[in-house]
Amino acid sequence: MEWIHVVVLFGGGVVAGVINAMAGGGSLLTVPLLVFADVPGNTANGSNRVGVLANSLTAASTFRRLGVRGLGGIGRILGPAIVGSLVGSIVISQLADDAFEQAFGFVMIPILILSLRRPDVEALAERPQWPTWLTTVIFFGIGVYGGAFQAGVGLMLIVALSRAGVDLVTANNIKVIVTFVFTVFALPVFIIAGDVDWAPALVLAVGLATGGYIGARVTVAGGERVIRPVLVVAVIIFSGRLLGLYG
Repeated sequence: MEWIHVVVLFGGGVVAGVINAMAGGGSLLTVPLLVFADVPGNTANGSNRVGVLANSLTAASTFRRLGVRGLGGIGRILGPAIVGSLVGSIVISQLADDAFEQAFGFVMIPILILSLRRPDVEALAERPQWPTWLTTVIFFGIGVYGGAFQAGVGLMLIVALSRAGVDLVTANNIKVIVTFVFTVFALPVFIIAGDVDWAPALVLAVGLATGGYIGARVTVAGGERVIRPVLVVAVIIFSGRLLGLYG
């Protein structure tokens, strides 16, 4: 790696870690940054999971230290999410690097919109809860998406957990634990396929862990209003690049 790649991956990892702590969507930055650092598409997707694992572990540890321990309803969620993540990671690892980069380029824009227009999860929680079979199907689908792309899966989990009858504080705690667990299962798929470049992956992981630490502890007035525009511009630029709209 060149020194500029180290700086960009660490700095981008910190920003993405803070974004993940605020709402989710940090992988919209980190996967393209890995591609910028000359990591091929599918390898970037696999390498990103190392940082996601570090970020999720940091956030989960922070919740625990802050006294949030509620895990109500996690049993009926983990099973289908884990199975789905294995399916998604196996399928996506079969794509050629160019095909993955184009697919991720298409995914970035709708996930950005979802991140910026976050639903009112408290209002969602007041609606009738999903039946068990539907909860299983929904979390399997989220697992498939998380195993394949990862970006924005935290927000999907929060919305789905709210509709599954889980309160918001507990939902945030379960979100990071579920993300951590199905990443534990998905990451080996990418390792076995040879789709993890460890040097940039570890640099990014340090940045993501640092960002998760900062984002979990510091609430800055207007901070989100500064970070969100940066995310919008970066996603538009990176999405166009991955789709081959410009060189």
